[in-house]
Amino acid sequence: MAFCIIVGVAVIAGAFIAIPYYNVWQQEMSGRAEFAKAEQNRKIKIEEAKANLEAEKLNAQAEIERAKGAAEAIRIENGSLTPTYIQYLWVRQQNDLNDKTVIYIPTESNLPILESERLAR
Repeated sequence: MAFCIIVGVAVIAGAFIAIPYYNVWQQEMSGRAEFAKAEQNRKIKIEEAKANLEAEKLNAQAEIERAKGAAEAIRIENGSLTPTYIQYLWVRQQNDLNDKTVIYIPTESNLPILESERLAR
């Protein structure tokens, strides 16, 4: 019986000694985990920024090529934008419109023809 009491006291004393060390170790591990997570989030943001930069560079390159094409087309048109070429560009642009887009074309008196019948259907 005395042996059980001595073992019990030793276990309790050991717990009083071990628990503070465990708490310190647990806090250190928690801090390392948070640091690793923050480092990973930083790396992700850097990679996203690099991807955005690359996309912007490619968009700029595409815009330069588009401008070169437009300049070549104007050169072919003898260096001026004729009304016929402007009409051609306008018609080509219509491919990008969706079915909900309404375009009003003015008549001789510069008043648009309204489509009241189309909306009533």
